[in-house]
Amino acid sequence: MALSLDREAYFRRVKRLYGNWQKGEDEYANVDAIVVSVGVDEEIVYAKSTALQTWLFGYELTDTIMVFCEDKILFMASKKKVEFLKQIANSKGSENANGVPAITLLVREKNESNKGNFEKMIEALKGSKNGKRIGVFSKDKFPGEFMKSWNDCLSKEGFEKVDISAVVAYTIAVKEDGELNLMRKAAAITSEVFNKFFKERVMEIVDADEKVRHSKLAESVEKAIEEKKYLSGADPSTVEMCYPPIIQSGGNYNLKFSVVSDKNHMHFGAITCAMGIRYKSYCSNLVRTLMVDPPQEVQENYTFLLQLQEELLKELRHGVKLCEVYAAVMDVVKKQKPELLNKITKNLGFAMGIEFREGSLVINSKNQHRLKKGMVFSINVGFSDLTNKEGKKPEERTYALFIGDTVLVDEDGPATILTSVKKKVKNVGIFLKNEDEEEEEEEKNEAEDLLGRSSRAAALLTERTRNELTAEEKRRAHQKELAMQLNEEAKRRLTEQKGEQQIQKARKSNVSYKNPALMPKEPHIREMKIYIDKKYETVIMPVFGIATPFHIATIKNISMSVEGDYTYLRINFYCPGSALGRNEGNIFPNPEATFVKEITYRASNMKTPGEQTVPALNLQNAFRIIKEVQKRYKTREAEEKEKEGIVKQDSLIINLNRSNPKLKDLYIRPNIAQKRMQGSLEAHVNGFRFTSVRGDKVDILYNNIKHALFQPCDGEMIIVLHFHLKNAIMFGKKRHTDVQFYTEVGEITTDLGKHQHMHDRDDLYAEQMEREMRHKLKTAFKNFIEKVEALTKEELEFEVPFRDLGFNGAPYRSTCLLQPTSSALVNCTEWPPFVVTLDEVELIHFERVQFHLKNFDMVIVYKDYSRKVTMINAIPVASLDPIKEWLNSCDLKYTEGVQSLNWTKIMKTIVDDPEGFFEQGGWSFLEPEGEGSDAEVGESESEIEDETFNPSEDEYEEEEEDSDEDYSSEAEESDYSKESMGSEEESGKDWDELEEEARKADRESRYEEEEEQSRSLSRKRKGPAHSSGRRSSHSRSPGRSSGPPKKKRK
Repeated sequence: MALSLDREAYFRRVKRLYGNWQKGEDEYANVDAIVVSVGVDEEIVYAKSTALQTWLFGYELTDTIMVFCEDKILFMASKKKVEFLKQIANSKGSENANGVPAITLLVREKNESNKGNFEKMIEALKGSKNGKRIGVFSKDKFPGEFMKSWNDCLSKEGFEKVDISAVVAYTIAVKEDGELNLMRKAAAITSEVFNKFFKERVMEIVDADEKVRHSKLAESVEKAIEEKKYLSGADPSTVEMCYPPIIQSGGNYNLKFSVVSDKNHMHFGAITCAMGIRYKSYCSNLVRTLMVDPPQEVQENYTFLLQLQEELLKELRHGVKLCEVYAAVMDVVKKQKPELLNKITKNLGFAMGIEFREGSLVINSKNQHRLKKGMVFSINVGFSDLTNKEGKKPEERTYALFIGDTVLVDEDGPATILTSVKKKVKNVGIFLKNEDEEEEEEEKNEAEDLLGRSSRAAALLTERTRNELTAEEKRRAHQKELAMQLNEEAKRRLTEQKGEQQIQKARKSNVSYKNPALMPKEPHIREMKIYIDKKYETVIMPVFGIATPFHIATIKNISMSVEGDYTYLRINFYCPGSALGRNEGNIFPNPEATFVKEITYRASNMKTPGEQTVPALNLQNAFRIIKEVQKRYKTREAEEKEKEGIVKQDSLIINLNRSNPKLKDLYIRPNIAQKRMQGSLEAHVNGFRFTSVRGDKVDILYNNIKHALFQPCDGEMIIVLHFHLKNAIMFGKKRHTDVQFYTEVGEITTDLGKHQHMHDRDDLYAEQMEREMRHKLKTAFKNFIEKVEALTKEELEFEVPFRDLGFNGAPYRSTCLLQPTSSALVNCTEWPPFVVTLDEVELIHFERVQFHLKNFDMVIVYKDYSRKVTMINAIPVASLDPIKEWLNSCDLKYTEGVQSLNWTKIMKTIVDDPEGFFEQGGWSFLEPEGEGSDAEVGESESEIEDETFNPSEDEYEEEEEDSDEDYSSEAEESDYSKESMGSEEESGKDWDELEEEARKADRESRYEEEEEQSRSLSRKRKGPAHSSGRRSSHSRSPGRSSGPPKKKRK
């Protein structure tokens, strides 16, 4: 297949090259022509000559000479390459059609000396401008006979050579959109390889305490790029390493990209890793330092290094000199940590593109070149030869910190990072835990860390009894510590809050008319009819012949009925003592006044002679209009109530850049309108905007997001982005603190009418399509999240629920899967969603924890005691231990009990008298052993229990009867079994005797049943039993069973 050449790109770029040359800045001014010759050398990876070829043609052309003269261009190459270059050679008559000189192609002869072709090129050089000085790349020296004869030819003619490497580099440095896309892809692949391969591998090595040499690890990274799973969908043949990965640790650090990974074993301290991946000839670079158990001082230095990188990104703007960027960063070091000035890397980065390192565009103290929009830099900041005071061994005493990213220079504002690999301490720190004096390493940001389980989960299962006991004991010890902390903190918090009592808000009084002049002068009023004034929302009624206004808010309800010849209209008013809504006790400004409770009007249904309408028509109209006005008033009140307490949000700053992170075809929950609508979610400067297909807009600001959750579609039918907000926002006329955007994955409904076949082709195809769809959606959502996190400088971080730690429960009406994240307990798939922030939780109490019950309830008590507790019901008892383990690892206090408590009353008691509550032992009253609980608390608890579980006496009687029967029959059976065994030992009975015994047993059992019935009847006549006579249904009472033991027929 013939290689294609992008003509448009070639003409665009040659035009740029000639444009800069004609401007005559710097070295361009001294040059009459440009000569670029490329030979064959496998050793040379980066050369300016090959970079220029790649930039112009998209390929490297070996053994090719390019001569750029003022008015023509000559290319000399082998026959095949000339065929390839014919795609851009201008046809006759259109020499300057594209604004660039015409191209002459010369075919290189393999056997001859190419003398004729050389002469043509020399002639062209002499004819270009003054024909004396030629621009060359002096560093590029290619071996081979062809190159030697051409260089000799140039030397013989006595041309003066001028090095134009720097100016050509500056021309190429500004990237076009197509080039930027390739560099973004290269950066994305580098990030993937680092996150999914290198970081994971280092974790494994640390976990297993392996001994691995730096050079071996570097080789494994090079092999990883041959695997498609790390290449974000790129073709492996287009991907290569920019340089062999550099991994350093254990005191030997050299923060340059020219070094090679040594053969020492990796030391578990500061591990620097530099790697860069080249995609379709365009480079990217990434440097990170992974730290194993870093001391505080190391963490502080690392945080300072991140701060310097932030400063560097801010300075990289269009038009700024490179030396000014360097000086600004050094000023920060001088002001804040001058002792690190001699430890910092000599330069802070360099321009990058087709060549990995552009030597003329380095960020140092001397470089006068100015930055331009579209340049891509590899920025690298590091400290070497730092001393770790806590280090005992030689390799621990010296450490280095090094971070670097691929960044794009923008018009204004900080540079954009293209390598989106997280670099905060919590993301690059590997923290080990000591347990039972064995070091058991854990991955920091995985579910394992959240649970706090040791890596010996398998051993736990095999030695279950012993180990579980110790785990329970450990938990108890930890819980004891937490209980003490909890009571102290709660006491301190409540004393601080004292005095911040909430003021009961009085309801605004609804006055119809401020003065009598505002009363309408309608004929209805003069005629003593009921009149409704819609403007002032008032009903004017005749009371004792006087028109009396009542505001619509004072009317509770109205009813109309027709009885015989009359129509009755009854109006009920709100007055003290009438049932109001919840929490609306004291709403009357003057409760001592006299109130009208109800008024009834009567009108005739009979038409009087001479009248056009029936008198009752006025009542019918009044009824209809009052209902209408009342509905309108209530709707408005409800809307105002929704708006109450809404915190005014900043306005969204729209980023007009088309490359904003964006997700399309999402649904929003709760719905904006009655019907659900699709739309797109776009991230802007300070928040998200969801725009529906109808044009509705919902803005969510980053600073108002408390939890950003991403629920992948593993095991779910939808894939969700959920935002739990700090302050509610209004849309669809309601306030919402939870907003989520989701897409359905696959079919939620299944056609049961379809004949199912195990190996149905269509079904298999549909399943495969669904799998692909899930993968596609997951990738799209993950990319969106990574871009948003990079955009917000990781201030907004998305949490993914840990499905392994999930448990079933019913926080609302239906059962759903509740899953912990690193800072909350959530369920996003069912609606309404459930989100509890762990930092706001005071303690967790498990209710109804009993052996014979299949499930229990969980009560979440918040630090804000005025807040209602949250109940999660019907959690399977199998989840109890994992939940305890999880809570324990999150340092949350939990207690358990067998009864359900009256939490409203408990919380009220605590809020009314916090001092008294904590003097009596605080939350220790929930402890099962009653440790440290006073008698008074015990009493109050028993009172509460009495109130919460108080079954009716009848039920109790029935229950007792059932239990009596059960136990008596059990006792009888056991007695019988003993007796029968004994009798068999004495002598074997014949069939007649056994028959007789059976008949006797039947008679006795019939007699026993009759007696049981008569006893229950007499009990019911007596009425409910007094409490002292109650007996627990579980206590077995000796001698309860009446009559002799039953015997069964054999």
